[in-house]
Amino acid sequence: MHYIEDEHGVVDTGKVEEWVDSILAFLGETGDFSLHFISDEEMRALNNEYRSKDEPTDILTFAINDGEEFPAFDEEEKELGDVFISTESMERNAASLGVDREEELRRLLVHGILHLRGMDHSTNDFDKEPMLLEQERIMRELGFLS
Repeated sequence: MHYIEDEHGVVDTGKVEEWVDSILAFLGETGDFSLHFISDEEMRALNNEYRSKDEPTDILTFAINDGEEFPAFDEEEKELGDVFISTESMERNAASLGVDREEELRRLLVHGILHLRGMDHSTNDFDKEPMLLEQERIMRELGFLS
């Protein structure tokens, strides 16, 4: 079960839950995490506090494992962490990439889950970054591209 918070009522949380379940199943991952849809203003504050960057970003992920491999758990589900998505940045991304907002939302969900699993990237080069290449492979495999 995932906790989804969308105080601004911008996303279809039912679809989001379905997409998250599809991504986790595809990855063979079991786990629980919180997903928060927030404004650019809220994202800017988080980005400034945790990354010392006084600007909004599209997604911030706070993984319980903090970049380490997940420990083995006896119970069926484990806590993965928290994902924050700026819906305003998501809209800008979709427009700049020429995709619909649902495709960009699915991309950000895949991106956040990969971060929760310990993956990271140093650039946003979709042609070279292993994490971003994996992200786009998952998007294709799951039929998440429009």
